[in-house]
Amino acid sequence: MTPDGKQGLPPAGRMMRGVWLGLGLVCVGLGIIGALLPLMPTTIFLILAAGCFARSSPRLEAWLLDHRHFGPSLRAWRAEGAMSGRAKAMACGGMAMGYGLFCWGAQPRPLLALVVLAPLAACAAFLLSRPRPRPPGADG
Repeated sequence: MTPDGKQGLPPAGRMMRGVWLGLGLVCVGLGIIGALLPLMPTTIFLILAAGCFARSSPRLEAWLLDHRHFGPSLRAWRAEGAMSGRAKAMACGGMAMGYGLFCWGAQPRPLLALVVLAPLAACAAFLLSRPRPRPPGADG
């Protein structure tokens, strides 16, 4: 029993909460690395971290959503599925640069180049289809 008289989580629930918390922390770590390395994404890992924390730690979820740098993007994604133009450009530019480095370094045969290009193009199309965030105070 918890201090307020409610039943605590069953052991399986506590274990899953720990798994979600661990995944969230790993995603935050990858997001931080992505903020420092030009070809590694940041936002997607932080979106995943917020989802993991929603299932494990409301305090860490609130910290991430209220973060000075990352919070606005995460809140816009959660509320509207929206991405800023800058975020779209950075993500698509990173994918293009990564694909270019792949082609330059691996010199793949045309079929492999297309196999790698197809999911990247699909991801870019999805990102570009996302709306831009509404300005604060705009009713929709």
